[in-house]
Amino acid sequence: MRAFALAALVALGATTATAQTLTVKMATLVPQGSSWHRILQEMAEEWKTASGGKVTVRLYPGGVAGDDADVVRKMRLGTLNASLLTASGLGEIDKSVNALGVPMLYSSYDEIYGVLDALRPGLEAKIAAKGFVVLGWADGGWVHFFAQKPVARPDDLRTLKLFSWANDTRQVELLKAARFNPVPLPSTELATGLQTGLVQAFGAPPGVALIAQYFNRAQNMTDLDWQMLLGAIVVAKPAWDQIPPDVQVKLRAAAETACKRLREEIKAGASRDVEAMKKRGLTVVPVDAAARREWQQLIEGLYPRIRGAIVPADAFDEAVRARDAWRAAHKAGSR
Repeated sequence: MRAFALAALVALGATTATAQTLTVKMATLVPQGSSWHRILQEMAEEWKTASGGKVTVRLYPGGVAGDDADVVRKMRLGTLNASLLTASGLGEIDKSVNALGVPMLYSSYDEIYGVLDALRPGLEAKIAAKGFVVLGWADGGWVHFFAQKPVARPDDLRTLKLFSWANDTRQVELLKAARFNPVPLPSTELATGLQTGLVQAFGAPPGVALIAQYFNRAQNMTDLDWQMLLGAIVVAKPAWDQIPPDVQVKLRAAAETACKRLREEIKAGASRDVEAMKKRGLTVVPVDAAARREWQQLIEGLYPRIRGAIVPADAFDEAVRARDAWRAAHKAGSR
C-alpha cells in the first residue's frame, strides 16, 4: 500500500506549493528564443491567468530534457508532465499517429489536416488509453532533405550517411530496405553529427533547419515535400487530472489557440525561411518530373513494409480511406 501511494505521488510529477497550485513541467525540442518558443511562453501565461494563478508552466525548450523518446519516458515516470511532441514522440505513445507522417501519402496542408480531422477522435482516444491527453495539434511543416551534396534522385541520397531517429529500429530497417545508409542518433546530436561527418544528410522542415542552423553544414535542400512533421501538445493524465474541469476547458482552449498560431506561423514562414537560407549559401536542388516519379515509386514500393510494421494496418487503411474521401470531395488541394 505504501509503495502504491509513493508511486501515485511520483506520477503527479508536478511541483505543488500548496494543495491548490500545480506547476506543469513542459519539455519540447522547439529552439529557445524562436517564435515557436514565444508562442508556447504566451500559452503558459494564458494558463496562469485562466487558472487564477493555480496552474503554472515551467518550459524546458531546445531539447534540454532530451529527445522526444526521452521526454515521453520522463512523462511516464512523472518527472515531466507535458510536451509539444513531434510525430516521433507521439509514435512512442501510439503508433497509429504514424499514419499521418507516411512519406508522399499526402499532397497538401489542407489534405493532411482534412485527414487529421477525420482521424482525430480515434487517435486521441488511443492516446488517452495510454495515459496522455492531447490538447491540440500542430506541425513543423513539410520535411525536405538537406545534404552536404546535391540530392535530386534516390540514388543521390544513397551515397550519403542519412540521419535517422534513435530508438526507431523499424525506420532504420525501412531505410535500409530502400538502400539508404541510416545513422540512428538522438535529434539533439544532429548538429554534432553533421560537424564531425557522422551524418551527411537529414530530413527536416526549412524552419527547423534555419532556426537550429543545421543547414550551415548541409547546404543543399531537395525541392521535394517528403512528409509532414506533425506534432501535438500532450499532457500526462495524472497531472491533467489535478486540474478542475472548468479550468481544463480554459487551458485546452489556450492550447488549441497556440497550436493554430504555430501552424499559421510555420506555413506562412516556409518560403521566407528558404529565402533566408539561400542568402547564406543554401542551394535548392530541383526535382524534375522523372525524378519525382522515382521518389514516388520508391516510397509506394515500401508501403507494404510500412503498413503493419511502422503504422498499424487498420490505422494505415483508415488514413488512406480518409485521404481518398477528402480528394473526392475536393478536386484539388492547396499548399
